[in-house]
Amino acid sequence: MGDDDGIIARMFNTKALLGVVVGVGASYGIYKLVASGSSADHNGKKSKNDEGTSPGSPESKASSGGVAMQPGSLLAKVSGLTLVQPSETQAANITSRDIVSASPESLEPHHIQMLLSLLEKNPNPSDRVQVLVTLGNAAAFSVNQDLIRELGGLHVIAGSLSDPLPEIRVQCLNALNNLSMNVRNQEQLKVYVPQVLELIEMSPVNSDLQLASLRLLTNLSVTNNHQHLMKSSITLFLSLLVVSNDTLQTQVLKVLVNLSANPDMMEDIVQAQAPASLVLLFNSCTNTPVLLRLLTFVGNLRTWTPSAQVAEVLRRSKDSLYCVLLAPSSQLHHRLPLLLSHPDSQVKTQVARLLT
Repeated sequence: MGDDDGIIARMFNTKALLGVVVGVGASYGIYKLVASGSSADHNGKKSKNDEGTSPGSPESKASSGGVAMQPGSLLAKVSGLTLVQPSETQAANITSRDIVSASPESLEPHHIQMLLSLLEKNPNPSDRVQVLVTLGNAAAFSVNQDLIRELGGLHVIAGSLSDPLPEIRVQCLNALNNLSMNVRNQEQLKVYVPQVLELIEMSPVNSDLQLASLRLLTNLSVTNNHQHLMKSSITLFLSLLVVSNDTLQTQVLKVLVNLSANPDMMEDIVQAQAPASLVLLFNSCTNTPVLLRLLTFVGNLRTWTPSAQVAEVLRRSKDSLYCVLLAPSSQLHHRLPLLLSHPDSQVKTQVARLLT
């Protein structure tokens, strides 16, 4: 009887721990990318930001899990999970007081390990979604970003990228996005860039999958280290600009502005095939944040001068981005002056800068 009571107590404490981890994780703060050991611009220049105002750091973004969670209801839900029991020593150290006072910054390795084991071994889709949300919220804190990597959790979480259920893939991407705020994590996550690009290409336009994928690529393109992995998809990004909604356009442009701040990427960008209708976005009807990023993107492109060989290739590529936005025959030269009457002062400033 005594042994049974001990087992029940340990299971209750484990379930309560999961409830608290999710509860406290839901109200996390956004942590900036730690740039030590990275080259936000290894050419020694600051990258232009994509707000369209002034030079600054490339954009990165932390994601919320996107699932509202109440500790009471979550505890009831967690009670149905198949739990991985901690060791006898760990179980003895987990008390109700410890659980109540726990915070994501101070999670012990075995707490994170329990969540990763649940993700690997629990086949129930709703449970897997809940675990991914919990890990994603915990990953918003830098201490947990390191802890999850050290426990091999990056690849465990990334395994859900191939899950057949879109909701699981979205929550997986959200967790990876928060984990990618850490430079050392990016070194491991870069191997998933082709898979994420494929998700963008194969998913419905304006879907949560496309948006979550682009958010992850935004973080991975903040430094120059892994941008080359995205150069084959520049045409995809440019095509999305003319068919997507304001939210997706903004996220695509965050990636493109980050890429265009790197001189080593410029030839690939300007030679990429681009829809002729892209120039139509440069008008007063375009959402202002989108327009500002478009103007910043063009400003970055204009800082580059092609070699004679590349210039000859560009002259023959009538459907290239160069011809659409930069060539003397581009309609953009006629559309920019019209934006000087735009009601937004930042737009007018950016346009004036491009016209001088």
